[in-house]
Parts: sequence; structure tokens; C-alpha cells
Amino acid sequence: MVNFPVLRTGKAAAPHGVERASAHSVFPAQAAGAEVNPPASPWIDRSVAAQRSDKAGLAAPRSEVTLGFVPSVTRTAPPSVPARRGRSDWTHTLTNSLRITDTALVSAAVFAGFAFNTDGLSLTAEGSGHTRHLAIALILGFLWLGSLEVYRTRDPKVLGVGPEEYKRVLSASFRVFGFLGIVAVVFRLEAVSSFVLVSLPLGLLALTGSRWSFRRWLSREKSRGRCLSRAIVVGEPQDVRYVIKQINRKSGTAYDILGACLPGARRGAVLKVDHLRVPVLSSIYGITDTVRQTGANAVIVAGPVPGGNQFIQELGWRLEENAAELVLAAALTNVAGPRIHWRPVEGLPLMHVDIPHYSGGKHTLKRLMDITVSAAALLVLSPILLLLSAIVHHDSPGPVLFRQERVGRRGTTFRMLKFRSMVVDAESRLEELNTQDEGAGVLFKIRGDPRITRCGRWMRKYSLDELPQFWNVLVGDMSLVGPRPPLAREVNGYERHTHRRLLIKPGITGLWQINGRSDLPWDEAVRLDLYYVENWSIAGDLMIMWRTFRAMIQTTGAY
Repeated sequence: MVNFPVLRTGKAAAPHGVERASAHSVFPAQAAGAEVNPPASPWIDRSVAAQRSDKAGLAAPRSEVTLGFVPSVTRTAPPSVPARRGRSDWTHTLTNSLRITDTALVSAAVFAGFAFNTDGLSLTAEGSGHTRHLAIALILGFLWLGSLEVYRTRDPKVLGVGPEEYKRVLSASFRVFGFLGIVAVVFRLEAVSSFVLVSLPLGLLALTGSRWSFRRWLSREKSRGRCLSRAIVVGEPQDVRYVIKQINRKSGTAYDILGACLPGARRGAVLKVDHLRVPVLSSIYGITDTVRQTGANAVIVAGPVPGGNQFIQELGWRLEENAAELVLAAALTNVAGPRIHWRPVEGLPLMHVDIPHYSGGKHTLKRLMDITVSAAALLVLSPILLLLSAIVHHDSPGPVLFRQERVGRRGTTFRMLKFRSMVVDAESRLEELNTQDEGAGVLFKIRGDPRITRCGRWMRKYSLDELPQFWNVLVGDMSLVGPRPPLAREVNGYERHTHRRLLIKPGITGLWQINGRSDLPWDEAVRLDLYYVENWSIAGDLMIMWRTFRAMIQTTGAY
């Protein structure tokens, strides 16, 4: 998942693409493959030379854009194959495979409910009861499959990205069985109970399990450079750089970035993004020709562009001819989808951003989940906890548990529990090691810290030293998922906005845990925590907990 919200537009509303553009179109009429230069623009009454200077063209080159030999087209689509075939092939294959799998799983779940008949009817029984039960099974199967289709659970835009895919599967299934329950009450159909008790749990387990399997396959394919949308990023250099950074930071992202189109730029320039050299394919006025030549499937507008709304509107019309989608990167980089709502007013789409809430019913539900899961974890993991306690006790002198004061919600302090993974005098030796600090920002971290004990090294590697924190969750000091619990000295070094991390309880795991832990830059760790504080959800917490298990095994950033 890219870490910024986007607005996708489908095919543009114009039936004839370019023909709908007015005489004052911001895109010049030119032959495909022609050299792209900034034309005179109707929205700025200035000469071509002045526009080139203002928009940092060749007359006023930008420091972040360098000239170098880069092929004008990095990936050219075969002339005999339409550009859109690359993406449509794998999306059609994936959606059709999911449709076949869903049909098989729903049929099996409904058959299981039909076989488990609470009325005592056998599969070979005859009579009205058996016929009614069979009719209900057939209707349920068709309704379930139809609901999965209506709720667009196989939409390529949600496959393999975030919890939305699972939400749609659950919503579609529960709506069908809710309708079935109402029908059963109205018509007094007792045979429905077997489907609710058997078909619903089996179907949900099978459907979510299959989606997870397909997601794993899709992630592997994307890591190999397959099943990706070929995208061009458009906008000012700083906006383009940020978007590309975010896309590249996310493993298994949906886009393969072909290059960038910048205001006033020409082919042959290079935009440096960290260690990457992104080719500049054309100016923003040559996007449609560049899309045609490269076979791009998507154009990502990274921020404000010269021409504003008129440019975006006409770009959508032009992209319709190439069947490429238009993606707008919103400036609200720390606002998640659940807080964004669109409300059209007389043809004007208004984006409403909900105010984040730090108390209420959702937080009560989160607390109930914390109590249930932490109590179950302490019970189930008790043999492992006892074993680790014995190992720590025999490995080095000192207490088994390490109690450290941390800062919790709204600045209150609590004593966080961990298995002791360092020598007893670790805190007193902190000052002598300050010169070796490798931590980001106010954090103190050292690879190969000499204070770590033998058993502490492998316990920290797999995060086993944090298991006693389930007790902190049970008593209410922490939550299962939340921002990283900071030390008092770290809070004293916070900038003003960083204190917003303390608006909710810290967590055993969180976005920082599954995105690199100690390897994260300080600014990125703060951004992830602030994003979570304002946009968390129960479904998101479940996804984070699930991904935490993989992070524990991979041990990235654990030291």
C-alpha cells in the first residue's frame, strides 16, 4: 500500500476524447513521437520563453534535475500489441481465477450446510422438507456468489492492497446471511439454521484463506517485476520525488515507475530519487505521446501542476484514447481512506475529512480486544514464558524481568515489563556509549551493543523479550497495537507535533514494527506513528498483528 491517499478516475466522461477539448486546450496538437516543448499556455498570458524560465525549463535548470544520457523511451510497447494488454492480461487472469475459486469454495460451504441438516433429514430423504432444504441451498449459493460480485470483491484496485479486500468479502457474506435470517423469521424456515452454523463460518474461513493465498502469490509476482501497472509520475520535482519514494519504499507495490514528466523538462534529463536515477521522459505537455510510446497503464499526478483543473480534465480526456487510468496523489499525506468522504454538491465533488476521535465506542471495542487477546496470550504462552524465565535466570546474574519507566497515553508514566536482555548495570553504562549511538533521532541504538547478554541477543532478534508486555496490555497501560512506547528522555526531545503520539496508548506492535523497526529513519517512524494515531481501525489492527508474525521471523531492524 502506498502511504498517501489517491483519487483514481475511470475513463473520462468525454465520448470522443480529444474532440471534446476546446480551442483553448492546454495540450498542443502534434504528431505522435514529435519532440515535446512547452507551448504557449492560455492560462498564463506570457511568452514561451518566459514560461520556460518560470517553469524551470532549460533556460533555468533546477538543481535536482540533471542532464545525462537516458533513452527517451525506457520501455517501448510492441507496435503490434496495444499498450493496455500488459495490465489487462494479468488482471483478467487473476480475477477469473478468483471467481472460479470463490465459486468452488461457496459451493462446498453451502453443500456442507445442506449435508448437516438440523432437522434430521438425510441426503437421500424425499419429501417437501428435503426439497425445501435443497431449494434454500441453491438460492443461498447464487445469492452469495452474486453478492461477492456486487460488492466488487475482485476489483483489481483492492486486490493485494490493505484490508479493503477482506472487508468487502466479509460485508458481502454477512449481508447475504442477514437477509437469509430475515426470510427465515418471516416464513418460519427452521432449515436455515444449518447454513448459518456451518456454511457461514466455513465459507468465511475458506474465502479469506484463499484471498490470503492469492495475495501471497501476487506479492511474489510483484517482487519479480510482474503483475505491475506501468506508471508515469507527473508534477513538480519535489512532489514526484516524494511519490516515487513512497512507492519504492513499499514492497509489493502496484506500480512499476517508467519515468517522470516535469514542467519545462526535456527528454534526456534525470531526476535523482535517493540512490535511483529516474529518467525524465518529457515535459508535462507531452504526456499523451509518452504514454503511447512507453505503453504506460497509469499516469500519477503527484501534486499541483501548471494549468490546474483544466490540465487535469484534458489529461483525462487524452488518456482515454490509450486506456490509461489517471491517479491523483492527494496532498493530505497523513489522512487515511476511512476518514475521507466525497460529497457532490451541484456537480462539485467536495472531499470531507473527518475529525479523528481519541475516545468513544471504537476505543471501547479496541480495549475489549486488548483484554481478550492479552489474557489468552498469557494463558497459551505460559509454558514459553516459564522457559524463557529459566533461561534468563541461568544466563547471567540479575532479575528475570526488566522494569523500565515509559510514557503512555497523555503523558502518564508506567513501568513496562520485558525479559532482561542486558547486563544489570546497562543503564549506568549508557553515557560511555553515547559516542557509538546509531539510533535515529532521539532513539539510542547500537548494533552489537556490548551490554546485551548471550540469550538477550537471540531474544531481541525475534522480539521474544517483549512477551511480558501482554501483562501491560491486560492491566491497561498499553494496547496490542499502537505507537512505540517512548522513554521520558525521548519525550523531552520531541518537537511540538511529535507529542501527538501520546494521544493514544502505546502498543506492543505497530506500523513502526512491521516497517523496519530500528532501521527506520526517525522522521519516518514519527510519520508512521502519527498516521496510526489519527487513522487506526480494528481491521487495520488485525492486519498489523498478522504482519507482525512475519516481521518477527524476518528480524529486519531487530538489534
